[in-house]
Amino acid sequence: MDPRAAPDALLARMGGLADPTRLRLLHLLERQELGVAELCQVLRLPQSTVSRHLKVLSDQRWLALRRQGPARLYRMAEGVDAGARRLWRLARAETEGWPALRQDRLRLERRLAERRGEAASFFAGAAADWDRLRAELYGRSFGLAALLALLPESWVVADLGCGTGALAAALAPQVARVVGVDQSPAMLRAARRRTASLGNVELRRGALEALPLADRSCDAAVLVLALTYLADPAAAVREAARAVRPGGRLAVVDLVRHDDEAFRRRLGQAGLGFEPEGLVALLAASGWHSPTCRPLPPEPEARGPALLLARASRPG
Repeated sequence: MDPRAAPDALLARMGGLADPTRLRLLHLLERQELGVAELCQVLRLPQSTVSRHLKVLSDQRWLALRRQGPARLYRMAEGVDAGARRLWRLARAETEGWPALRQDRLRLERRLAERRGEAASFFAGAAADWDRLRAELYGRSFGLAALLALLPESWVVADLGCGTGALAAALAPQVARVVGVDQSPAMLRAARRRTASLGNVELRRGALEALPLADRSCDAAVLVLALTYLADPAAAVREAARAVRPGGRLAVVDLVRHDDEAFRRRLGQAGLGFEPEGLVALLAASGWHSPTCRPLPPEPEARGPALLLARASRPG
């Protein structure tokens, strides 16, 4: 390269990376060859925006293009010069911890699973407004994931933060008794309507930080999209440990840590979700044994942050 052109080339490369969307694109395209529609799905951005940023990166030779029928497939170019590679390694290291990138990777994993033909399992949602909102934001299978973490027929299960009773109604045919707890009178009224015909469902009003449950009165507890609404989630997890007998179990479904403050305010949530490692530590410090946590693959129609599933048991 002409030494006189080196500053211009450096500034052009830096300009190519000086945008969060382009950095997200490069993180994805370094991992996987993807089409424009797939990138729109993973990034949750309109095609016009994605195409505009792809053109910038292509013009600066960050990307390689391959045509497959009518589709245009992009990947990070293998022949990027040494200076550009050094600049990208620095940018990649400095952005690795972005919450947005974790969300992108989870959506990418889901998209790749779809490519392999894996079928999604969907939790049968119900008709109330809250149920429709939850299905729109998070999809339908997260409740099923918590359900499958429990289940012996003789158990008494506490549905903590039971909302409109959708999960309690799904659990009731599988276990001996379900005790739903929620602090919202409106949610409990909807739950009573839904579970009126189920003789083994009992609903109680109370705070998750001070459960209206006796010590060791349950075999298991489930917290589905509940902890994110609490200012002190640790207190709720400790209360669940008090109410569950030795050898009993806990299942938690909640949000993977994200950085969308507007989303948090719109949903009235107290927090921005959890890092898997942080939730494991919280459970361990609150009396739960052998906690584990893993992200749940986001469903195609889900518009909210990705979710995680944590499990633990009571010592004994």
